[in-house]
Amino acid sequence: MQHKVIDAHDVVIRFAGDSGDGMQLTGSLFANMSAIYGNGLSTFPDYPAEIRAPKGTVAGVSGFQVHIGDHKVSTPGDFCDMLVAMNPAALKANAKWLKRTAMVLVNSDAFDDQGMAKAGFTANPFEQLHIDDRTIIAAPITRLTEESLKDSGLDLQSIHKCKNMFTLGMACFIYDRPLDYIYNYIEGKFAKKRPEMVAPNKKVVFDGYNYAANLQIEADTYHIAPAQPEKGTYRNITGNQALAWGLMAGAEKADLPLFCGSYPITPATAILEELALYKSLRVKTMQTEDEIAGICSAIGAAFAGNLAVTTTSGPGLSLKSEALGLAVMTELPLVVVDVQRAGPCTGMPTKTEQTDLLEVLYGRNGESPLVVIAAHSPAHCFDQAFMACKIALEHMVPVVLLSEGFLGNGSEPWKIPSMADYPAITPRFATEGEGSFRPFRRDPETLARQWAFPGMKGFEHRVGGLEKNHDGVLSNDPENHETMVRERAEKVSRVVCDIPDLEVDGAKSGELLVVGWGGTFGHVLTAVQQAREDGYEVSRAHFDFINPLPANTHEVLSSFRKVLVCELNSGQFASYLRSQYPDLDIVQCNKVQGQVFLVGDITSSIEKVLAK
Repeated sequence: MQHKVIDAHDVVIRFAGDSGDGMQLTGSLFANMSAIYGNGLSTFPDYPAEIRAPKGTVAGVSGFQVHIGDHKVSTPGDFCDMLVAMNPAALKANAKWLKRTAMVLVNSDAFDDQGMAKAGFTANPFEQLHIDDRTIIAAPITRLTEESLKDSGLDLQSIHKCKNMFTLGMACFIYDRPLDYIYNYIEGKFAKKRPEMVAPNKKVVFDGYNYAANLQIEADTYHIAPAQPEKGTYRNITGNQALAWGLMAGAEKADLPLFCGSYPITPATAILEELALYKSLRVKTMQTEDEIAGICSAIGAAFAGNLAVTTTSGPGLSLKSEALGLAVMTELPLVVVDVQRAGPCTGMPTKTEQTDLLEVLYGRNGESPLVVIAAHSPAHCFDQAFMACKIALEHMVPVVLLSEGFLGNGSEPWKIPSMADYPAITPRFATEGEGSFRPFRRDPETLARQWAFPGMKGFEHRVGGLEKNHDGVLSNDPENHETMVRERAEKVSRVVCDIPDLEVDGAKSGELLVVGWGGTFGHVLTAVQQAREDGYEVSRAHFDFINPLPANTHEVLSSFRKVLVCELNSGQFASYLRSQYPDLDIVQCNKVQGQVFLVGDITSSIEKVLAK
């Protein structure tokens, strides 16, 4: 039969299968190809929480969701237009995300008695899941891959590893994706080390494409035109990669070597791995034996005159807390990156949350204030990493940059910037007091101290965890301690002069302001747009700077009768805002499931608040 090609504004595809089925790679290739084609996109990798879950079980399902459009895309999408399920468990785990009009592509070879039993099916899985009214494409992908590569010379195990590429070829036909990018990827990956793999992988992709083209089914195909973004050079980038590059950009602008001392931890490890690739750019990395060694090595590097960074997630941040207090006391520039995940303790390591905020704000002994900022999208991770470097170096203060698993692993198109468009970074190198250096003598405007490090003759001094006076002499004097406590706090407060005011999207006053921070940006933006289309008058504001808050925060929030705070925790930012501004009427929209918001979660909350 003749396929009908439909022009669509956007589609959401979810690839799912066992961890060994290559669905993360399939989704990444589909996303990268769409980015090169010019589509707007947002992705959401969904890894299993168990490292070695039994094969074929729901616990072992790995997923990758891609949302592409002919416009800028802000979220990975709530529900999918097509689900690719490589086994029964993948179908069972993801059937709830299907739209009523969705297409389901399954590897029918995996739906044998054993596979069905492992997934807990006792009858027809489509009927049991009540999705038999969807368009079902049951393709014997395993056997088709074997047939495609029977003359390739590969062993059966290697052939079966190519199932994902056959599936990718099918998806490329269904969504009118050009194959050139896939071919270029295959050549780049295998040409030097395993050239014998180039031809088989190209063939299996092509055969998957042709198989879908020749299917005699009642399934439409879709064309999603390129978006019309601002002119420039774009690439698809993950949040962790963008963050690493932002740190390197900060080091370049400051003309300093970059040091990162970190212990591997999901989902932050990729930052350390990315930085390790750039020794030629004066980047030094050290994989330490534990989290404490990671931050202590970074503090040592800061003392020695480096732009110092340590990366972690929530459990690691707990271990770093005492040393983070040391960085506050020594007033050394330090950037701490926390890519948040579901907790407490080990929690769900591969799932995303925003549950570390109060720990970052208050989780140290003594009066121990520091700067806290957050990234709101994968591409924005670059800008916030650069900003974290600038604040740390110019204010001589530790900065915690909050990211999230959703941002770190997710991706979106990123316009590659010109470094000429970024502001200068001017570290506070010691220039006064040679021979009589007072390490805690402060700049009258910022209260930042001067930075002297080994090798600067005449600026020898002591720093450490014990309280000192302005001369750097150990002091237990009560009045001096209170003075230093207040000055360290005021120094953080004065960072407000270097951060932008809070902006309002929509009316500047009214019934309801919807507020988000961090990775809720795209979901709140989309929900507010939908609410307006439904006739609701609602405004929006997003916080990228948390401590200190923007100078006009109270002015903005107090202009609305109610403030709805949306966050992936039990209400931490809402509690923080209440502590700062007790006169405000703050209501909450919370989710603590290790998953991002659905846009519908937020629109429902908007409707409930406005109905009261």
